[in-house]
Amino acid sequence: MLRKFIVFIILCSSTYKTLGQREKVLNLPSFDKPLFHYGFYLGMNTNGYKVSYKPSFVDNPQVEVQPSVGFNVGLIGDLRLHNNLNLRFEPGLMSNTKTLIFKHMPEVNENRRTREVGTTFLHLPLILKASTNRINNIRPYVLGGIAYDYNFSSNQNNSDDNFAGNFRTKTSNITYELGIGIDLYLNYFKFSPSIRGVFAISNEIIYDNSPNSPWTDPIDFLGTRGVFLNLAFE
Repeated sequence: MLRKFIVFIILCSSTYKTLGQREKVLNLPSFDKPLFHYGFYLGMNTNGYKVSYKPSFVDNPQVEVQPSVGFNVGLIGDLRLHNNLNLRFEPGLMSNTKTLIFKHMPEVNENRRTREVGTTFLHLPLILKASTNRINNIRPYVLGGIAYDYNFSSNQNNSDDNFAGNFRTKTSNITYELGIGIDLYLNYFKFSPSIRGVFAISNEIIYDNSPNSPWTDPIDFLGTRGVFLNLAFE
């Protein structure tokens, strides 16, 4: 999926750059002048987990993570700091599901070997967006920032752990994201597709009540890692 997203951005950039070299009429010529503007975004994500193991388990990885495609939706508040630098707040909801397979357990008992972790979380990123100068009706950019995520599906306070079938994660987490994109100035609005990678800073796992749990004892760090495709309308 990441390769498809990158190809999509490159094709958009190449097409609009070619057209932009011929087209002299600027769409929305004053769009970037106001100090503040707003918008919204829709998108898709494919999120998994980065799993690191305790030293005694490093040579024998225990967990296979199978991500699925989810969705993103949210709002955009954009503050112009400079002609080529903007500070953005992009609160939104994101949802996806990961399947964890504990490979060291017998295949005959799927109830013990597999955990499906559904997540719906409030994503609150603060992002710096650095853009090139506008080339007629296009403007490439890079972005990066840090986010607070509130996981509504975490089960953090559930006393039942994996021995009762519940894989638990923390409710509050910190991530950072990096991305590239392109602003396309259309007749009535600005359309901005972007590709972003998201990476957890905090450890999200809640360990089982038993210190020798076969599900959580091998894991030293478990954190979200994924790719977003955002389509912004401003």
